[in-house]
Amino acid sequence: MMGLMASEETRTVTSMPIRTPEPSTISEPTTRAWTMRLLVVGIVLTAMNLRPAITSLGALLEEVRDGLGMSGSVAGLLTSVPPLCFALFGVAAPRLARRFGAGAVVCAGMVAITAGLLIRPYVGSTAGFLAATALALMGIAVSNVLMPVIVKRWFPDRVGSMTGLYSMALAFGTASAAAVTVPMTEALGGNWHSGLVVWAGLAVAAVVPWIPFVRDRAGTPGTPAEDKHGRVDAPPLRITRSRTAWALAVYFGLQATGAYITMGWMAQIFRDSGVHAGTAGLLLAVTMVMGVPLAFVIPRLAIRLPHQGPIVLALGACGLVGYAGMYLAPTSGSWAWAVLLGVSNCSFPLALTMVGMRARTSAGVAQLSGFAQSTGYLISIPGPLLVGVLYQHSGGWGLPIALMAALMIPQMAVGVLAGRNRIVEDEAAR
Repeated sequence: MMGLMASEETRTVTSMPIRTPEPSTISEPTTRAWTMRLLVVGIVLTAMNLRPAITSLGALLEEVRDGLGMSGSVAGLLTSVPPLCFALFGVAAPRLARRFGAGAVVCAGMVAITAGLLIRPYVGSTAGFLAATALALMGIAVSNVLMPVIVKRWFPDRVGSMTGLYSMALAFGTASAAAVTVPMTEALGGNWHSGLVVWAGLAVAAVVPWIPFVRDRAGTPGTPAEDKHGRVDAPPLRITRSRTAWALAVYFGLQATGAYITMGWMAQIFRDSGVHAGTAGLLLAVTMVMGVPLAFVIPRLAIRLPHQGPIVLALGACGLVGYAGMYLAPTSGSWAWAVLLGVSNCSFPLALTMVGMRARTSAGVAQLSGFAQSTGYLISIPGPLLVGVLYQHSGGWGLPIALMAALMIPQMAVGVLAGRNRIVEDEAAR
């Protein structure tokens, strides 16, 4: 990108009279380089903050329940709050970006995460805890939707590599919060309040890189749909007319269903099959850690293919084999099944990559990302609850695992449709 900028500047200079450049002209390339580096840092830190609010709570849920006197039904509701908030608040992200600019909205999202994580351990009531959690999830929701927009606008020629970097950082943050929260809580004296509030420090760090982008002073219009402040003007696009948009939304929802079922129930499945509790936790950590390297590789591969269907099918096949293994030999092959399900869960970075590829402009990406993620998270809400109901009524994991495997079939089908080389602006215009 810098090489291209340099060549453009050279052509400009040779076509104009020679004159002594002003100091501001000399410093512009350097300023642009630092702007891009700062933006990369902001993207990475933001991605790392998009899951610790959820996985840190999951690690200490029993302690939180005892501390707040939370009933089992309320605790079950708490585990369903994230996708609900993602669906409700994520749909507002494109409108907020049009009015205030994507950088300003992401910065506000990081502030909301910080405030929610700081407040919720000390509110002293279940209602207050839920409200503070919802505040943090609101910030996560808008940032979820706008990350593909930021990547499309600032890195249009590096969508695959930047989506991979963002997805890798997200997976790292998810796994770190799950693995580190309990030991860190013990090191801080065993108080669950300290174990939860410490993650606000990471959110504070993510606020800082976005401050210069609140007015987007360093940005230049990427398309006619963007003004000088980075505000995105939506074209006359009816996203619901696009079959590709619907395919992406359903694919996103089904992969999110599988991910939340895995995070919520996989460790329990292994424990009930005779695996030690500590080992079951490690198996879950392995599943999540698989997303760190693969989240960087898969988007880079996807961007090089005219059709992403083969990747969709390969990831789905890993999921089917993993679920079959959990049913037939959950103990003897547990590590292999954990790895395969971790590979299958990399449908998430693939879905984000396809969002960036299926729209022509950053305005289109904003609308497609908001629609696909909001609709997708709505689709994902019943999955974990249904697994719990099936387990309770059947007394075993056969039916729940069969449900997980069955959902993989339509996920693969709509993923193939979403992976076709189509542009949602063209489909909506028809």
